Amino acid sequence: MKLIIYMPALNEEEGIASVIEDLPKKIEGIDDIKVLVVDDGSTDNTAKIAKEHGADVVSHNVNRGVGRAFQTAVEYALENNADILVSIDADRQFNNRQIPDIIQPILKGRADMVTGNRFEKGIPENMPKIKYWGNKQMSRLISLISRQKFRDVSCGFRAYNEEALMRLNLLGAFTYTQETILDMVYKGLRVVEYPVDVTYFNARESRVASSITNYAFRTLKIILRTLRDYKPMLFFGGMGGVSTGIGLVFEIFMFTHYFLSGSFTPYKSYGFIGLGFLIFGLLLVIVGLLADMFNRVRINQERIIYELKRNRYSKFSKEK
Repeated sequence: MKLIIYMPALNEEEGIASVIEDLPKKIEGIDDIKVLVVDDGSTDNTAKIAKEHGADVVSHNVNRGVGRAFQTAVEYALENNADILVSIDADRQFNNRQIPDIIQPILKGRADMVTGNRFEKGIPENMPKIKYWGNKQMSRLISLISRQKFRDVSCGFRAYNEEALMRLNLLGAFTYTQETILDMVYKGLRVVEYPVDVTYFNARESRVASSITNYAFRTLKIILRTLRDYKPMLFFGGMGGVSTGIGLVFEIFMFTHYFLSGSFTPYKSYGFIGLGFLIFGLLLVIVGLLADMFNRVRINQERIIYELKRNRYSKFSKEK
């Protein structure tokens, strides 16, 4: 079996060499290990140093975000016939020696995707409490949407088998961690968590979540888009139900007042407001029904894309 260890890197010249050197060279059950560094618009010598230490390097001309970097890694892994792709950060936060452990559920046939869980023992040392709280809330949201329990949906230490790589179709450039879980779960693939160690350096600022507010907003936008595409009736129907409920409250209040007093005055305007909410809610439900119909087209398109990938990357295998 072939394993590709992928690291996204942005201006990591100080530590990239030691990270690559510390990666496992042999793993039981794996015949071939390759290292891939996706240089996401670095302005230092990250790419040069990575190449000098034996890594394959794919460079982006500008910083395109970890989501795009991951998509580049997925394409590279498929073109190079990888059986497993492991993603791990290049900033030395994760323990590289746990790579053989995190791929075990895949090697044993129990999972298609394994995502690291940093919170098995509670809050990691030196992790900001606001960041920990934000991660827990995001995990609750993803667990609710996916109907599968997750404790950490933002960890960058993960493993994917070939089937997961073939089926992934991601759109988010900013990040990919939550979108990937939803994409896999909605397609019926097996996603499991594995406890991993993490070290937070006090002086180091996260390039993805430097602003908690900005990170939460942009991540939530990706999640809502994913929910809209995969569960359109829930997305539009849910909003329609809320709007209809608000409209009914206004109407019930107005008519209750009428039965008690014999007059709509002074709440006549409530009837128009309620009617507006009811009409808007009905329109959202109709949009949900139409989107659900189009969702079947999307599912068929994804099946076609999957078969095209199978055909394309099998040709890569034959050529090599």
